[in-house]
Amino acid sequence: MQVTINIPEDLAKLIGTDQADIERRVLTATVLEEYRCGRLSHGQVGKLLGMNRFQVDAFLKDNNVPLNYSIKDLEDDRRTLDELALKK
Repeated sequence: MQVTINIPEDLAKLIGTDQADIERRVLTATVLEEYRCGRLSHGQVGKLLGMNRFQVDAFLKDNNVPLNYSIKDLEDDRRTLDELALKK
C-alpha cells in the first residue's frame, strides 16, 4: 500500500533534506507510535523498517521506547526453553 500526504514546502524543509529523507522520517515516526500503542509487534517493526531483531532492539532503545514484553511473554519464553531443554 502506498500512502501520500501533503506537506507545505516550508514545513517539509524543516522535516528533512529531500523527499526520501522525509518519507523515511514519517515512516519511522509512524512505526514508533504504532509500536508504543501495541498495534505493531517487534517483528512487524523490523519488517517495515528492514531491520533484524537486534537492530530493532537498538532502534527502540535509541528512541526511548521500551520493549512490549509482558509477563505472559516471559512465561511463554520460559515454557519454550523448557521444551527445548527436554529435547536434548
